[in-house]
Amino acid sequence: MLTPQQPPTSPELSADSNVDAATSTASFLAVVNPAAGGGRCGKLFPAALERLRDSGIEVDVVETSRAGQATELVRAAWKEGRRHFIGAGGDGTGYEIINGMFPLADATETPTLGFLPMGTGNSFLRDFSEEGAEYSITSLAAGKRSPCDVMRLTYDDANGPGELHFINLMSIGFVADVNGLRTRRFKRWGEFGYIISVVLGVLWLKHRAFPIRLDGGEVDKEPVAFACFNNSKFTGGKIMMAPHASVDSGKIAYLRVGQLGRIGLLRAFPSLFSGAHLTHPATAHSQVQRIDFEFDERIDVMIDGEALQLVPRTLEVLPSALNVVA
Repeated sequence: MLTPQQPPTSPELSADSNVDAATSTASFLAVVNPAAGGGRCGKLFPAALERLRDSGIEVDVVETSRAGQATELVRAAWKEGRRHFIGAGGDGTGYEIINGMFPLADATETPTLGFLPMGTGNSFLRDFSEEGAEYSITSLAAGKRSPCDVMRLTYDDANGPGELHFINLMSIGFVADVNGLRTRRFKRWGEFGYIISVVLGVLWLKHRAFPIRLDGGEVDKEPVAFACFNNSKFTGGKIMMAPHASVDSGKIAYLRVGQLGRIGLLRAFPSLFSGAHLTHPATAHSQVQRIDFEFDERIDVMIDGEALQLVPRTLEVLPSALNVVA
């Protein structure tokens, strides 16, 4: 068994680890992405870990060294009885942990996830506080818990049908195009790469029809600049994409931005930081429980900051399926 005084140096769980359910309810497994935030997480995490342990919290540690590894580690830990986790990194680390817990978690067990936001965006926790890691450490020490919905997306891709889960947001259209461009071509350029991607995305802006059906209604085939499907309010750090979202509402906060030219998009962009974009005549928003996508081909999709290419099929809510430490 891993001990809180001796975190493993290997990114893999030890072969002789034997964590039962009783132990896992009293301890957290911290999944650390030391590369998050341009290496910031690797530098800051040791001090945060010491503070958690000084507060009497039992924490075991594993580190990731590649994309997707956090999901593998959490799945292995779940099968050993772990139900309490901490994501140390950015939104991508949290996304991978969520997909390690689900779909293994079911209605009989509600996993717990805490955060040490030390990545680039750190969007999700802003629904609760702007104090970042300091707030998280205090919440963990106090044993705070808040119910959180989990979004479940079914899809098709080159490997066939699948499903994934998230707690922040999913975007298609302009937002996903920019994120995909940055990930594939400009990620190593940091913040400047994001700026380049936004500029190119505006220059190449296309209004496309993404046929979707909200709660079994009529199919919407009108062209849009982009659409977002939100569980929480923020994305990209401080962008309040969905001020009408609540993480425990049992609903998807839907945002549709229709015909909006390049100049109009640039003018409207600052309003995203305050949520004032919801009053723009090109936007429509609502809260729904299920969305059916009627797409014929793979598209760029952004989910919790991750750039994916797939064919979305259905999106639905798992109400209060997760406890977040916040």
